[in-house]
Amino acid sequence: MLTIWGRKNSIKVQKVLWCCGEIGLNFRRIDAGREFGINDTPEFLQLNPNGLVPTIEDDGFVLWESNVIVRYLATKHRAHVLYPPDLRSRFDVERWMDWHATTLWPTLRPVFFGLIRTPPEQRDHAMLRKAQIGAEQAFGILVRHHSDRPYVTGETFTIGDIPLGIAAFRWYALDIARPVLPSLDAWYHRLRERPAFQANVAGPLS
Repeated sequence: MLTIWGRKNSIKVQKVLWCCGEIGLNFRRIDAGREFGINDTPEFLQLNPNGLVPTIEDDGFVLWESNVIVRYLATKHRAHVLYPPDLRSRFDVERWMDWHATTLWPTLRPVFFGLIRTPPEQRDHAMLRKAQIGAEQAFGILVRHHSDRPYVTGETFTIGDIPLGIAAFRWYALDIARPVLPSLDAWYHRLRERPAFQANVAGPLS
């Protein structure tokens, strides 16, 4: 059976859990990281020398890096709707997964950490405002790209929507003023209706 190490409320672990939910995979999850520890033990570091989650073991094969794990699982289980085999369609999906990692999350992460993990008296409000503007601009790029389509790469939900949707979950959950972006709202509402999102993403922030 597939084993996943990582706490359920981790943004990166949620990518893998959501993907498993969409495919219908059974798995065993072991809490690891932050308050659960484990990820700094010699045994875990043999699996993942970075000491990070998620890490998976699948029939003796160990893998880490969340986007890579999602691609691996979708490929192994022939989830062609989620991860299309057509070369151009596939790399369109991968483009948006990487854009999340290089553009969207680096702008949103300081806002999330500043408001959720930093005590009010320790917050750098100038930094938070600057970071929020950057996050708004990044979401604006996403809106301009997919305002005429239901999902990020077209008519169907793919693994490209997974990291973006998890970031959007945090964006919408923050107690901040946000610009009115109807197409982003509609896309996020579609994601929230998916059972795999409800089971593996929705919940308290941490």
